[in-house]
Order: sequence, then structure tokens, then C-alpha cells
Amino acid sequence: MKNVFEIFEERGFIEQTTDPQLLREFLETSATCYIGFDPTANSFHVGSLLPIMALVHMQKAGHRPIAVIGGGTGLVGDPSGKTETRPILTREKIDQNAEALKKQLSRFISFDDDAAIMVNNADWLTRLNYIEFLRDIGRHFSVNRMLAAESYRVRLESGLNFIEFNYMLLQAYDYWHLFKTADCRLQMGGNDQWGNILAGADLIRRLEGDVVHALTFPLLTTSAGIKMGKTHKGAIWLDPVLTPPYDYYQFWINQADEDVERFLGLFTFLPMDEVQRLGKLQGADLRKAKQILAYETTKICHGEQAANEARQAAQELFGKGASVSAQSVPALELKRDEITRGFPAYILFEQAGLCKTRGEARRLLGQGGGYLNEERITDFDQLISLSDMKDGELLLRAGKKRYLKITVV
Repeated sequence: MKNVFEIFEERGFIEQTTDPQLLREFLETSATCYIGFDPTANSFHVGSLLPIMALVHMQKAGHRPIAVIGGGTGLVGDPSGKTETRPILTREKIDQNAEALKKQLSRFISFDDDAAIMVNNADWLTRLNYIEFLRDIGRHFSVNRMLAAESYRVRLESGLNFIEFNYMLLQAYDYWHLFKTADCRLQMGGNDQWGNILAGADLIRRLEGDVVHALTFPLLTTSAGIKMGKTHKGAIWLDPVLTPPYDYYQFWINQADEDVERFLGLFTFLPMDEVQRLGKLQGADLRKAKQILAYETTKICHGEQAANEARQAAQELFGKGASVSAQSVPALELKRDEITRGFPAYILFEQAGLCKTRGEARRLLGQGGGYLNEERITDFDQLISLSDMKDGELLLRAGKKRYLKITVV
């Protein structure tokens, strides 16, 4: 079996590591690694997909992943990668989110027979005695070195409070705790966590005299410089209720040509020779590569049936003889009395979520970018009502590819 370090290298997962040769040798035998996850939402989004995929590769290679839900650090707030203070949640809300996140992770990695484990750092961090923590842990940290870390330097410009300043100590303590209780010797995370991960490795060296490892992933942006997972609708969630599989499929199929090969390597399990072959396609043929990217990513996240339905829906809507029958197309239910009274088109497009504001909807429709049942809407305030329904449905389209189906209850 190929060393997972080589898999990470060839697929583009590695931004920084501690000694690469030592880490490669360490991963020759079964090892335990961990990644921390933010518990401030009840669903992961696409921005979390890269570390999740890394855990999948680790497990496939025979290693044991630990997913750490930051319940304790969530009570403090991680300043890393943020220009403002994160919201602080209650313990009850964090615990609810943690349960939902574990359910989602179970679609990617197996927790059976402790092949992977999920823990909540609130279980140990909330029990710390402050004086003992300062004496036993805090004394190993240099304030000057902490302030030099990227995560703190960025926040110093907008204001870094004392609670957040403790975050590096708490994450370092996590690594030491997992080293002691689970023999965990590798922490992975986004590159904005590099300073925190090194702090943990240094703490273990000082307290235990042992060498442990660190690996960070690139902070992904698209070729247009947009943060991965951000769209006009907001975040792309892994929860099928928040982001339906059809929308998820469309997110991937609409990626820029320049990103297709990179994303195939990171977010699918296709062999790299196939990834490279698809990445070389040009023009109309590249559309096939995008379809494969969309199908494979949707299958991994939502299952084969959902991926098949999303692909079929896209083919129906974008192929000849477009149809509104596809079940995976995003849908909105309206009350019969509402649609009987009718909606001006720009209001319906805004309420349906195809435009963020009514002003945006007016501009879209005024420029001829709005469609009703595949016919262009000519007036932004055109009244849409029950009489416009075909086979009990309305099909709205914004631009070339954003569809929404409206039914009546």
C-alpha cells in the first residue's frame, strides 16, 4: 500500500510539514492523527471538506483518525483566520452541533470498532484548574513568540482580547492530552493553524521529551481568488437540507476550468493518472471533466442515488427538451392563496432565494436574465400567479443555470 504521505503529496494536500522524511517514516506504520473542527454550526460546509478528505485518506491507509470537536475552545473563540471575534456559544448548543457533525462525518469515515473516534475538548478543557494550568502549561509559552504567529498578528490590528489570546495554549494542551491518552503523534489542519499546531508539538517536546508531527493543508481559494465554498447564496453546506444535492452538484460543475484538475485531486478518489488525463481536456471536452467532478463529489457526500438524481436533473434541465420533472431540483412550496393572488416577478425571485435583494432581482430581470417555464420574463414586475403553472409547477431560472421549482400546498 502506498504511504499516505505520498498520496497527500501527489494530490495537493500539503502546504507545510515538520521534518518531511521523519513524517514519511512515521506513516509507514499504523498511526493516530487528529484534526480539530469548529462546532459553531450544525453542519460542515465545503470549506471543511479538505480536512475531512484528509481523514478519509488516513483511514483508508490504515491509520486511526480522531475528529476533535472544539467544544471547549468554542467557548473561548479561535482567532485563527478571523478578523473579528467569533461568536461564543453555550455548552448545550455546542453539544447539539457536535452530534450533528459526527453524523455527517460518518458518511465519510467509519467510527465502528474505534476505527475513528470523535471527542469534544470541552470534556477536558472545562475541568482545568486555572492556577495549575498557568503553572504547568503557561510557563512554557513565550508571549513574544505567540505575538509573532500569523493568527495573532492579523487580529492585533482589529483587537485581540485576552480570552482569544489563550487559544494557542488550549489547542497545544489538546495535542498533549491526545498524545497522553490516545498516543496521537500527528496533528493536521488548515495552514492558518500552523502556529497553534507547532505550539502543541513544542509543548509535548518540553513536557514529554518526544517528537511529534504537524501537517497543514493549503487554504483553498478558487482561481478567481474566492474562498472555497462561498457563492452568491452563501456557504455550500454538506447537509442535504441546507444545500440540496442538486445545488451541491451544480456548485461543483460550475467551477472554473483552471480549478478542475486541482479539485479532482483533492475532492475525489479518482486515480491520479485519470485526474491528470481529465485535467488536460480542452474546450467542450472539459465539460465532461466537470461533470465527473460534480458527480464524484456529490456521490462521496450524499451517496450514489443522490448523485445519480442530481446528474439526471441537470441533464433534463440543460439538455434538449428541458423538463421540470426532475426531483432533485431545488423546490419551494407556496400556499395556494399566495400564488392565487400572484407575485410581481422581482418579488418572487427574491423570496425564492434566486436573488439576494429585490434590487438585484430588478436588475436581473431588467437585463433579460430571468425565466418562467423557460420563457424570458420581459417585465420585472410581471405578475406570476396560479394561471402560469404547468403540470402543477412553476419553473424559475436565474441566468443560465440556477433553477428553482415552485409547487403549491
